[in-house]
Amino acid sequence: MRVFLETDRLILRRFTEADEDNLVELNSDPEVMRFLSGGRPTPRDVVRTRTIPVFLGYYERFEGFGFWAVVEIATGQFLGWFHFRPPLKDEDTPAGGWHEDGVAELGYRLRRAAWGKGYATEGSRALIDKGFTDFGVRRVVAETVAGNRGSRRVLEKSGLIHVDTLASAGPDGAESAGQGIVVYELSRADWEAGRRQVS
Repeated sequence: MRVFLETDRLILRRFTEADEDNLVELNSDPEVMRFLSGGRPTPRDVVRTRTIPVFLGYYERFEGFGFWAVVEIATGQFLGWFHFRPPLKDEDTPAGGWHEDGVAELGYRLRRAAWGKGYATEGSRALIDKGFTDFGVRRVVAETVAGNRGSRRVLEKSGLIHVDTLASAGPDGAESAGQGIVVYELSRADWEAGRRQVS
């Protein structure tokens, strides 16, 4: 297991092709997929031929950035994933390059059993700290559906600030239609100021 990051309760590791069943199960929960696909599952062949190759492609192209499988230390159970990656010109082509130098996009998808336990905030904060301290990130950005209150709370507890709302019809069939996309960000200066206040 190639560990990327460890927190008090979580290990973030690289994905492998052996994670196919984990991802199929995660993407088959209607509640997990509610704001992404209207609750429709991702077919296994898409996970195998598209999702996993895209995830693995990040490790070759971007040192320290990509998609990370989340494992609960206490149980060894797969909980989902985080991404901390360059916002790409082409969503499915990591070789396409960065939209803007020094900007990292934060995201996550966790199993329903992991909700409400602070795991999303714990992993997000650890990735943000690593990005600013180890990888020269200047700004962290994240987007979610305006109506996804749980995800918005995680971003806010992780230190990100709501900076914009974009009109959007939402994913095909998703409950997010018409709610818009909210944009959050955290600059290095604001992150450093927050660390000074804590210390």
